[in-house]
Amino acid sequence: MARMKFLCDADRCIECNACVTACKNEHEVPWGINRRRVVTINDGKPGERSVSMACMHCTDAPCQGVCPVNCIFTTADGVVLHSKDLCIGCGYCFYACPFGAPQYPRLGNFGTRGKMDKCTFCAGGPDADGTAREFEKYGANRLAEGKLPLCAEMCSTKSLLAGDGEIIAQIYKERVMTRGYGSGAWGWQTAYRETIAS
Repeated sequence: MARMKFLCDADRCIECNACVTACKNEHEVPWGINRRRVVTINDGKPGERSVSMACMHCTDAPCQGVCPVNCIFTTADGVVLHSKDLCIGCGYCFYACPFGAPQYPRLGNFGTRGKMDKCTFCAGGPDADGTAREFEKYGANRLAEGKLPLCAEMCSTKSLLAGDGEIIAQIYKERVMTRGYGSGAWGWQTAYRETIAS
């Protein structure tokens, strides 16, 4: 079965924030919460790169491992979801996630910030597909309709890819081969300051 993944091609991202806006509008995400954000490294300098970030739906999700009430779970197609009915808002998932995906819906003292919210890969939540209750808590369930996440569909440069991890990896590999970067695209030259034979 397919494992759903995101991949952002930093060479194509133009920091337009269409992915952020699409997510907020599709799911009616409350003010102050961004399930997706664009991070820019070396802003305004040579080598500037932008990357669209959200929950990466990890194969071995650290947020799932630290949740004391087991409200975070992985679906059969690899999407990491959470149950707002079980969540106690302890924030352990926030601290465990290397991408900062789980967020509190409100600011305030502990216990008043509410239950965690995160990217759902447009797969809704544990409630029945397409119900008003599911939409109110988790947003639209595009996967149940056979669609990909709207953030990736709205990406004007097709920098943000979403879908089966193996297919996405193949698309990215073809892009890299077309660009002519070879092994350097994976960071070898930057990390080790040397080249390897192809």
